[in-house]
Amino acid sequence: MNYEFILKDLKPSENETKGVYEISDKLIKTIDNICKNEDINAKAHLVGSVSKKTWLSGKSDIDIFIRFPLDTSITTLKEKGLYIGHKVNDLMNGEAWEHYASHPYLTCDIEGYEVDFVPCYKIKTGDQIKSAVDRTVLHTEYIQSNLKEEQIGEVLLLKKFMDCIGVYGSEFKTGGFAGYLCELLILKYNTFENTLKEVSKWRYNVKIDLENYGTSKNFKKDPLVFIDPTDKNRNVGAALRLERMVDFILASRNFLKIIKDTKLSEEEKEKKVREYFTPLKKELLNKENIINDFLDRGTKTLILQFDIPEISADSLHPQLKKTIESLSEKIETEEFSVFKSDYWTNEEDTAIFIIELNVYTQSKYKIHKGPKIWPEKACDNFKGKWGEKCYPLDDFLVLTKEREFRTVEEYLRYILTEEHISIIKVGKNIRKTICDSYQLNNIEDILLNLEVNNKYDFLNKLDDFLRPGQYLKR
Repeated sequence: MNYEFILKDLKPSENETKGVYEISDKLIKTIDNICKNEDINAKAHLVGSVSKKTWLSGKSDIDIFIRFPLDTSITTLKEKGLYIGHKVNDLMNGEAWEHYASHPYLTCDIEGYEVDFVPCYKIKTGDQIKSAVDRTVLHTEYIQSNLKEEQIGEVLLLKKFMDCIGVYGSEFKTGGFAGYLCELLILKYNTFENTLKEVSKWRYNVKIDLENYGTSKNFKKDPLVFIDPTDKNRNVGAALRLERMVDFILASRNFLKIIKDTKLSEEEKEKKVREYFTPLKKELLNKENIINDFLDRGTKTLILQFDIPEISADSLHPQLKKTIESLSEKIETEEFSVFKSDYWTNEEDTAIFIIELNVYTQSKYKIHKGPKIWPEKACDNFKGKWGEKCYPLDDFLVLTKEREFRTVEEYLRYILTEEHISIIKVGKNIRKTICDSYQLNNIEDILLNLEVNNKYDFLNKLDDFLRPGQYLKR
């Protein structure tokens, strides 16, 4: 199929392209002049989608890496890298924010462009890497050398398609496909449509090795193994979560059915195709409608809201995921039943656990199972502890015991204390804030009195929670 009717909206215009490269050149020259004048042994390098011409119109974030020699101390790299970034920002009358990942970097708003200044080491091969970002320049050079001009549009189609079905972005919050991985997929499969055809046939632990390094066999647990052409011991797909891979496979199959549908006219087909390159249009999200949808399910949904510390989003999200998963498992061990659970955060001051329950209250008593009756010593020990309360049930020795917790709320309030929080696996940075600040409410109460920053995003999260899979089809 000819996708020019889609591409015309995805490709940056001549004016946009000119503006992006003019400001990029200006920033690079400014950095290099600072380094020369102040005798700093470093050089600026444009990386990312802008340098590879694979950015979507309107998303021209500029990434400039400041490369230092390998013998530079990490302390000098951090200090000088931030110093240079701040100085350029000041000279350009921008606004800057410091961020901290594997090491600090600077994000600036300069002349309406978002610019990242990232210090790194100058490496020639992947095995020289000293910091997590060093190989980015190698990625840029590889794509520049191998991606054909006619394939740039194919990358844009793939990125936009992934974005609209919710699988684009390798940050932990999404757990999807990085931009570099999109470009590599086009190198492997040549076109957007052929990529979807091949993806629709993927299986778990699919392996791709463009340079035939033969190291893919070392990665046995990742859903997708795509050996980094610049580093034979790295899987570019390592951050991809299974659910995002599955989403991509199913969306690809759904899309291809439209392409193959002989009953559709070309006009109808184009309309349906266009919908996949348009963000999903939802009805106006409304608190009352969402409450009614939850009540209609016949479950009980609890909202656990708490404050979060000032840490990066990359550190926060895995801690929240780890904690809600562990909490849900422990609820199940108390014979309650979790239907679904998830989390949301505005990444500023608030996090929320969403816990939907099939079984949320219990009877006063439960059967506490002991050993099978066959080993006499084990039975004697059990009776020694519980006395005359014991009796046989099938071939087990059991007793009827009063429950410690009859509702999920009681159990959560027990766990979320400094004395008992260690019962669950909890993120180290959020352990104290959960215990000190948590509020536990029903979904109805929290929505009727909702006071969080970015309310719409939370409502959107609840809509996704209620209607999973809606991004995969149009």
